[in-house]
Amino acid sequence: MERLPGCRSDSLWILDFAGIARIPIAFVLLVWHVHEMVFGFGLAVVAGVLFTTVPNWTGQMPLQGVALGGLAGLWVVGRLAVFGSAWICEALAALLDLAFPLALLFAMGREVLTGRNWRNLPVIAALGVLLDGDAWTHLGTLGVVMGAESGNWLGVAVILMLISFMGGRIIPSFTRNWLAREQQGMKMPAPFGVADRMALAGAAIALLAWVVAPDTIATAWTEVAAGVLLLIRLARWQGWRTRREPLLFVLHLGYAWLAGGFLVLGLTGATRLLAPPDAVHALTVGAIGTMTLAVMTRATLGHTGRSLQAGVGTFIAYALVSLAALLRLAAPLTEGHMLLLFWVAGAAWVAAFGLFAALHFTALTRPRERPAVGL
Repeated sequence: MERLPGCRSDSLWILDFAGIARIPIAFVLLVWHVHEMVFGFGLAVVAGVLFTTVPNWTGQMPLQGVALGGLAGLWVVGRLAVFGSAWICEALAALLDLAFPLALLFAMGREVLTGRNWRNLPVIAALGVLLDGDAWTHLGTLGVVMGAESGNWLGVAVILMLISFMGGRIIPSFTRNWLAREQQGMKMPAPFGVADRMALAGAAIALLAWVVAPDTIATAWTEVAAGVLLLIRLARWQGWRTRREPLLFVLHLGYAWLAGGFLVLGLTGATRLLAPPDAVHALTVGAIGTMTLAVMTRATLGHTGRSLQAGVGTFIAYALVSLAALLRLAAPLTEGHMLLLFWVAGAAWVAAFGLFAALHFTALTRPRERPAVGL
């Protein structure tokens, strides 16, 4: 099995990369690793966020009970099928894996159409593109199309665009509410305007260029421009004023990783300081990891009726995911210590999400204490 450098820090990847264990997959190792982080981990996160927020926007009851359990079951079956794809027919593994994004697209389409909430049609389009990216990766593995990795990068681009789009909804809104309550008279986040439209357009153009022509100098400077525009957008939200509230400040930190990730990716394309697969971890581990943890903790507390405050354990989890991103970026720059830093970065990533699970297991498995609050 081919071993390629430059992948995200998850424990199974590190085990195989180090030669400790072999994974029974039909994929090239790097393709499988990115696929599972995007269409396994990432798509599950997207589903959770959408089923939490979209019903609030549409006024419809969220998916629950047997239907929700069945959707989760499809996700589990897909993960098992891909993991054992070398033991079963790869075409069968592909069909089993694609069942989850297809069902998710149908369920969310029903939410939007029933609620006649046309404002959220871009979300449905994004799910459709994620389904296409997942299918492309499988078709590439089967040899039907060229470039299985292209489907993975398309999935990464869509998730980053969702963060750009949805982050712009929730971060300034939560910040404005908190500042109004805690700091009367302070300057509020700027309303949505031209700067926001330019930042979203810049991110979309840069991501499209990255997927279609990742190795060109034009793409590199497009990514730098997108990073600058996103930093300007972030600065308009007054995030530094929320530093006393980690549960809110971490959302700004996650968006800062998004802007910084575009800058790192673009400057890498222009200077070759890092290999492109290494640089992309600023966006994946940094932006996607931080925003995932931030939204999950806030949603768990709010929807189980608990106080919207981050304890010491949650603060440590936030720090660990950023540490994982920093170490993963630093690893290729070290002399002879790359694998060690891979291990430490992977351990920090696993510890961050493991700590989240440990801290919030009780809240997620017991009845709600009070009516749901916020996201």
